[in-house]
Amino acid sequence: MRKASLSRKTNETSVNLSLQLDGEGTSTIQTGIGFLDHMLTLFAKHGGINLDISCNGDLEVDQHHTVEDIGIVLGHTLREALGNKEGITRYANVMSPMDEALSSIALDISGRSYLVYNVEGLKEKVGTFDTELVLEFFQAFASNAQVTLHINLLYGVNSHHIIESIFKGFGRVIRQGCSIDPNQKGIPSTKGSL
Repeated sequence: MRKASLSRKTNETSVNLSLQLDGEGTSTIQTGIGFLDHMLTLFAKHGGINLDISCNGDLEVDQHHTVEDIGIVLGHTLREALGNKEGITRYANVMSPMDEALSSIALDISGRSYLVYNVEGLKEKVGTFDTELVLEFFQAFASNAQVTLHINLLYGVNSHHIIESIFKGFGRVIRQGCSIDPNQKGIPSTKGSL
């Protein structure tokens, strides 16, 4: 069973996270930020990942440390759950619609950290959530998961819909890229490691 758990405590946050790949998409998310809980619940459901996250962060300062640290821990935990990556599909690309918004998300579980993030036109906030933190979350995730991730907004008007299309698509590329390819023997790289 491909699963992992990680706890990370700093002076700013305390994050506990466990995930199971190849799950049913069940989740228990408690970050202290309602909109982020909603997005991570969507990610788990569409990623087929069983995900439990609890975070106690310094929200009296702002949301930045909480959002970034959850991205860090999620990235580390996913990398651990994948092990040596033997037999994985590795690549994934999806178009993710949400009403009037359409995002393209592409993934390479490459062992190299890189984020391309082309999302413009978001309002400053969705509810109380600082939308600039979407970039911070994905930067932290890609760096710590050691993946290449491209997120491109093709079009959209409503900031909630745009971010939701991204997180749903993120779940779908993780599901596809992490899936086991029965025709893939060994590590999916000519180098022999990822």
